[in-house]
Amino acid sequence: MPIFLLDERPVFPPAELATPEGIIAIGGDLSPQRLLSAYAGGIFPWFNEDDPILWWSPDPRLVLFPGKLHVSSSMKKLLAQNAFDVTIDTNFEEVIRNCSNPRKTQKGTWITNDIIRSYTALHEMGYAHSIEVWQDNRLVGGFYGSSLGSCFFGESMFYKVSNASKYGFIVFVRKLFEMGFTVVDCQVPTSHLKSLGAEEITREKFLVFLDEGLKSETRIGKWDFLNKK
Repeated sequence: MPIFLLDERPVFPPAELATPEGIIAIGGDLSPQRLLSAYAGGIFPWFNEDDPILWWSPDPRLVLFPGKLHVSSSMKKLLAQNAFDVTIDTNFEEVIRNCSNPRKTQKGTWITNDIIRSYTALHEMGYAHSIEVWQDNRLVGGFYGSSLGSCFFGESMFYKVSNASKYGFIVFVRKLFEMGFTVVDCQVPTSHLKSLGAEEITREKFLVFLDEGLKSETRIGKWDFLNKK
């Protein structure tokens, strides 16, 4: 049974105590300190606009090991053509606001104004990052997430042109692999991410990879390793 977070301490119960659905806690706030505590414990926020804050640690967990990234032949052609330009941390707020737009199959969005403010604050602290995908100097796709140690925790993607977000994801993950990142947390299963090589593992295994990844130094600050010099 999930606990209710009633005080300001950014403390969570062990992820193993989550409900069968994956809920570990309810309530609290979205302060940067609590978000960082959540990610370090294998937990993330996910809730509808009119609901209390729900904190999750699902089992199984969808992850991508950077060395197992799958690139289809069609994406290889786009990459060879330099079909898009990819940058990082050049416009975090525009990326997260685009991600907050409801999908065609959704009535609302879980990326509320509170989420936007909290992750923007986390970005300003140097823990949250945005990846922007451009075509003819127009933002056509991207995604955002947070980083601790050698782990990247993906949150949401958007695209305005077919394959834009996928292109950016491939470029980004390839770079993460070069930099020694060990795991990209994709949270819950989607066919889109599975097509890129993401796989489901048990929560227990995920927590082992997480604990090991947290031993590495966190790269705090604005990232620029995809930006043209």
